[in-house]
Amino acid sequence: MVPHLVTALNGPLLDLEKRMLDKTTEIERWFRLAWAESTPPFYSSVDVRNAGFKLAPVDTNLFPGGFNNLAPEMMPLAIQAAMSAVEKICPDAKSMVLIPERHTRNTFYLTNVARLASILKQTGLNVRLGSVSDEITEPTRFELPDGQSLLLEPLVRRGNRVGVEGLDPCAVLLNNDLSAGVPPILQNLDGQVLLPPLHAGWATRRKSAHFAAYNRVVDSFAQMLEIDPWLINPYFAHRNQLNFHERVGEEDLAAAVDEVLGKTREKYAQYGISEQPYVVVKADAGTYGMGIMTVKDASEVVGLNRKQRNKMSVVKEGLQVSDVIIQEGVHTFESIDDAVAEPVVYMIDRYVVGGFYRVHTGRGRDENLNAPGMHFVPLAFESPCNTPDCSDRPDAAVNRFYAYGVIARLAALAASHELETVPNVELAA
Repeated sequence: MVPHLVTALNGPLLDLEKRMLDKTTEIERWFRLAWAESTPPFYSSVDVRNAGFKLAPVDTNLFPGGFNNLAPEMMPLAIQAAMSAVEKICPDAKSMVLIPERHTRNTFYLTNVARLASILKQTGLNVRLGSVSDEITEPTRFELPDGQSLLLEPLVRRGNRVGVEGLDPCAVLLNNDLSAGVPPILQNLDGQVLLPPLHAGWATRRKSAHFAAYNRVVDSFAQMLEIDPWLINPYFAHRNQLNFHERVGEEDLAAAVDEVLGKTREKYAQYGISEQPYVVVKADAGTYGMGIMTVKDASEVVGLNRKQRNKMSVVKEGLQVSDVIIQEGVHTFESIDDAVAEPVVYMIDRYVVGGFYRVHTGRGRDENLNAPGMHFVPLAFESPCNTPDCSDRPDAAVNRFYAYGVIARLAALAASHELETVPNVELAA
């Protein structure tokens, strides 16, 4: 279920793509055996960067919020994958409550919710939207930019189950990443499937734990594929107990930056890469492109000015930043209409169901594109094809996106391993 996607882009990442094409049979068997031992996340999205010499994930989201950016042609794949996911969790499920983010004024986000609800309804589920927002005290209808409307209802609790007025659902799907913590209404549920699990939310999840799991997955995959794991895996380090406002931990952070830059320089030298290495320092928990800085020298994280300290101190929902991941930066050589672009691959269950390009006209090849001013370009079908074409060039669209799908599936597999261990962290909001 890897779609044939239209793109005018091409680039030099041919050796790795060719190896993937040559070993498609082995790759698919490897994934089949791996998934036999792990439960996929219900859904996920993976930010992928293609540097021309390296192809790697830089972030994995377990509460994807951009289904409205997928091309309409992708919907049959998404519905089929959602059917597979629903059958696993509750084969006789009749109903589901979808819990969105609290920010009800973001109509673009709500358009994502409408698209996601539509996918789920076409699997045969009665889907209603239960909000944990304090602003939703009664059923409230929102008009969307595309002419649709959406009805949000207050989430209610009865005993150890949640639902909406008149509906006690078989399953509850979170599209709320719990950055502000787990609302009491969702704690200690019993006899009701909650997806993703509470510890998938940013109240407890850490990016460093995800990439540690990704390390283990990639080591096994790279051995099978007979490649250097670094070609599909960014180096990273983790530091905690920082206080950006008080400048506590700056020297330790600088040492970590120097460590990751040093390892990256060695690889660049090994492969004859002339690009300048860089790292991305970002909050170990959180999303929305907040709490991120690009660094090319360790000295840049010492003596940050007030603006920089404020930027790094707080992320979504006012969450204070004390833990960071220092990740090897992966350049992107891709562009659309002269604007820098990176693919975002969407998955439901273990299947790739589409994606889009995140594009930013004001950012460079070595900068974070998840920032104000970005826009999205859907990836559409060129023909009804869901397998790579081994007779075509490695950089042909169908084959390039097969490679992107492989990377996304590796990240989703890492997420499944990550979620198998429940962290001992307080969940309360």
